[in-house]
Amino acid sequence: MDTRELKFVLNLLGAPNYRAPISQVKPNYRTKAAERDNICRSLRDRGLVDCSEEIVEFRIAPPGMALLRLDTSRLPVTEDEIAVLRACAEGVICAKDLNLASDRRQVVLQKLSERGLIKAEATRIEDVWLTNFGLDYLHDDYTPKGSGLELSLDHLSCYLQFLRKRDGNASISHDSLAKQQPHEPINPQRRLTEKPNDADIWYVIEELDRQLDTHNYLPIFYLRERLQPPLTRAELDSALYRLQRDDRLELSSLQEAAHYSPEQIEAGIPQDIGGPLFFLIRN
Repeated sequence: MDTRELKFVLNLLGAPNYRAPISQVKPNYRTKAAERDNICRSLRDRGLVDCSEEIVEFRIAPPGMALLRLDTSRLPVTEDEIAVLRACAEGVICAKDLNLASDRRQVVLQKLSERGLIKAEATRIEDVWLTNFGLDYLHDDYTPKGSGLELSLDHLSCYLQFLRKRDGNASISHDSLAKQQPHEPINPQRRLTEKPNDADIWYVIEELDRQLDTHNYLPIFYLRERLQPPLTRAELDSALYRLQRDDRLELSSLQEAAHYSPEQIEAGIPQDIGGPLFFLIRN
């Protein structure tokens, strides 16, 4: 991590449950919003943080334009989705200009984006939080180097309190996990209300594999049924790629489609060449 990223992460360490609005965790008061968001996305791509992101501006995508030319009464689209596609058919528009209730707006936009019917032109990060992987990295692997970091005593205090808390609870948490895992497994039928981080996703894959007896060859549609929502399709795909980069997961393509329905095959991650990535294999 560079100095700006380190300050960003240390600010998160001082937030309740290591989560805060992004406006509260910028490295310093001179940091511009665009630079702050770039820092957040860079850390997210490496699995250290995660965030909630809203679509601010968007335009219709070619599949969405093609859909408007069809008889929509026979298609699996809602009236709100059709209204959004028609609203942006002439060009880029702002989400706030849509004639939709505020609590429905992002839900509809995210679904259209996942299906490739619209393309986001501008997004806004709302909340950001440290992932379990990020917390483990800060505790076990991170080694500061160099000089002139210009960190404040508040930053140092956040880091020291974090280390003391983790060290004080480490033996308790590890012992309880070892005792609880065989007897109190994660219930894959329980619908999550908050977005899981990468470590949570890995454990859900493990538990689904165990309960469905898929022999460490879990079809991806089971995970989508479990985690979408709260995750969008794009968010889950990104998380799986991050787990792959971290060598915690392998993604295997589907070679023989005869045993699966079209909907199940559609749940895979399309590839330019060959079948979709379809099976999840834990390392």
